[in-house]
Amino acid sequence: MKNKEIIPLIIRLLFITILLSAWELMVKSGNLKAFYISYPTEIFKDLIDFIYSGDLWKHASVTLYEAFVGLFFGSVIGITAGVLFSQFKILGKTFTPIINAISGIPQLALAPVYILWFGIGLQSKFFLAGLSVFFNVFFATYGGIADMEKKLIESANLLESNQFRILFKVVIPSCMPRIISGIRAGVSSSLIGAIVGEYIGASAGFGWMIAYATSYFNMKRVMSCILILLIVGMFLNYALDKIEKSLLKWHSKTSLTVGVLNK
Repeated sequence: MKNKEIIPLIIRLLFITILLSAWELMVKSGNLKAFYISYPTEIFKDLIDFIYSGDLWKHASVTLYEAFVGLFFGSVIGITAGVLFSQFKILGKTFTPIINAISGIPQLALAPVYILWFGIGLQSKFFLAGLSVFFNVFFATYGGIADMEKKLIESANLLESNQFRILFKVVIPSCMPRIISGIRAGVSSSLIGAIVGEYIGASAGFGWMIAYATSYFNMKRVMSCILILLIVGMFLNYALDKIEKSLLKWHSKTSLTVGVLNK
């Protein structure tokens, strides 16, 4: 591991340690009430119980299955629609304003409608998670193609490439950073969509568990579920980083640091 990677890692671990220690001390000293927020050592004990009871794997498998199915289909449909709407202008001008309007509606408000349409089974969670992902991926793909450098297409046309070849060899690869950014946002959206669906109606999953634990004021279990979701999100983003590096070896990232400050 390079020094430039070790230093941020050390700072991150120190920050987390200080934060957790302050949280523990604030609760133990009475400045924060454990009834409302619990505290790290109690959450850790509950997490161990959660794992050994087998409930963790049961609820995790349900939520992750719903999220992954929604992520897959939402991404595929989002990329396909983004490419089609950018290539056929009449489709883009006709349907993009409608998609914009629908995406502006909070999905939490529509969740009961989806439950009514698809029932309280997995289908409603798939739809809610997939729709949340679709908006992120569609706008990333459509916007990436619309904003791409036109000289790339002009250069490809000079080489007498056909439109199909230009699309898959020039347009989509050049927009891949934007598409992956949309999928990255879709990861959290898929988890949110699955959990919101479980809040409304389910018999298993992290959303159901959080709602159940909250109804009994079991904050340590609520915080355990939140911690697990945090770890899952970190792992998925790490996996996306690796995929991005393998797919975009040609793409160099620019530094946010102003050059004058490096002198």
